[in-house]
Amino acid sequence: MANFRAVFEVGNALEKFLQARYPDDLNESFPCTFKLVSSADIAAEDTTPLDKTVSILLHRITSNEHERSITQLQDSRDKQPVLALDLHYMITYWGTSAEAEQVILTWTMQQLQSLPILDRSVLSASAAWDATETVQIIPADLSLEDILRIWDALGPKYRLSVSYVARIVRIDRTVEPGPPVVTTRFTFEKVVDAP
Repeated sequence: MANFRAVFEVGNALEKFLQARYPDDLNESFPCTFKLVSSADIAAEDTTPLDKTVSILLHRITSNEHERSITQLQDSRDKQPVLALDLHYMITYWGTSAEAEQVILTWTMQQLQSLPILDRSVLSASAAWDATETVQIIPADLSLEDILRIWDALGPKYRLSVSYVARIVRIDRTVEPGPPVVTTRFTFEKVVDAP
């Protein structure tokens, strides 16, 4: 299980993974940068344009419904995860060309479909991932209402986007050492025998 930096590191890994795989011939026709962004970056898009950029926005974090009640992993008595998270991403191309928008987003979907598992080869060591830990990237279907609600909250007008869920990101419990035990108190009572 990873530490509290894991949520950021999943998005960071997606950015670096997609940028590294973006082919030169496609980049010649459609120059593009992949960028992990915040909601503030999207809201400020009209003043600081994200032109020719594929944004990777973490728009929601939820507890994984299947691991919500797990208090201890079977194979580890000393590690108890308090968080098993699903990370919800919206991937959007920012540009003016319909061809670039559709080609680049389709290429992005193809990459995430062909290699849907992030492992230690792409996940940063700063999150202290276990050697066998992986994060699965799966497509997510959002309703039209959910999509419009997200765009209304962010501010800019709707852009073609695709949604994915990164699951399951397990976060270790941080146990703070308590103060040392310095005293104990016992009380004794006399037990009266019944007649």
